[in-house]
Amino acid sequence: MLTVSEFRYCPKCATEMISRIPSGDNRLRNECPACGFVHYINPIPVVGTVAVCGGKVLLCRRAIEPRRGYWTLPAGVMVAYETLAEGAFRETIEETGEAVRVDSLLCIVDVPPANQIHFFFLASFDALSATPGPETLEQKLFTPEEIPWEDISFETVKVALECYLQDLQSGQHQVHRVCLRD
Repeated sequence: MLTVSEFRYCPKCATEMISRIPSGDNRLRNECPACGFVHYINPIPVVGTVAVCGGKVLLCRRAIEPRRGYWTLPAGVMVAYETLAEGAFRETIEETGEAVRVDSLLCIVDVPPANQIHFFFLASFDALSATPGPETLEQKLFTPEEIPWEDISFETVKVALECYLQDLQSGQHQVHRVCLRD
């Protein structure tokens, strides 16, 4: 589905943007008719961890919308100048207070309808001892059998947990690739 953002005015010259396919391009974009600036819309990278302690997975109950009160993995939008792993580490500390050891990449989840790509890393830590951050109502360790599937916040979180459990069951680690179109 071709869409353009609500980017209405040119950030260079303040002329109202128009939607068209720029010369030499093949996609509809917002372009400035006065100075030629093109606003490219790129996917948003989201990073997080499946943090494990003693065979249990750390989940956080969300204190913010969307999906306030539902369980999630520590994750969020990357910031400029950090690597994927650095972003996953930062998000985990911000939401849980736990300074985990970020291990290998677990899964990549493409979410075209949201214009996002989610990267989840395996992580480990020794004890649940920190106080969660302001985005978390509570945090808890769950065995695989205890995961509250009906109260998981987002489909991408379910996918990451399923990838972790699949690797746990098979005894082999692989990087999973999943695309969620709906």
